[in-house]
Amino acid sequence: MEYLGSCLCKGIKFRVIGDFESFYLCHCRYCRKDTGTAHAANLFSTTAKLEWIKTETEIKIFQPHKSNHVKAFCTNCGSALPNLQMNGELLVVPAGCLDTKLEKRPSAHIFISNKASWDVSLEEIKKFERFPE
Repeated sequence: MEYLGSCLCKGIKFRVIGDFESFYLCHCRYCRKDTGTAHAANLFSTTAKLEWIKTETEIKIFQPHKSNHVKAFCTNCGSALPNLQMNGELLVVPAGCLDTKLEKRPSAHIFISNKASWDVSLEEIKKFERFPE
């Protein structure tokens, strides 16, 4: 399988060749903080290959002190980007940065003990096609 992705400003484009073994919705404090949302949606692969197609803007890597958490992002628009972890053995791809339609569904919610207090029964609240008027 081949997946294409990019950042919000399109200064960075990439290709992932291969399959993802897992797809987790992570509720840990690091993922909630770096996404600004209830959870991160990340794809994981030990076999897929990452290829940078366009790098007009700089890619920055941030890792909080004494943690295993890694965040790669575009320095122009701040979009989350793929990164290699565990000495290049693990590819982590934020699902939202993919431009290719993703057929894989999340495997599990992880670190739910850190779940946001407001992240309950979200399927019960109102839904709108676009910003409500």
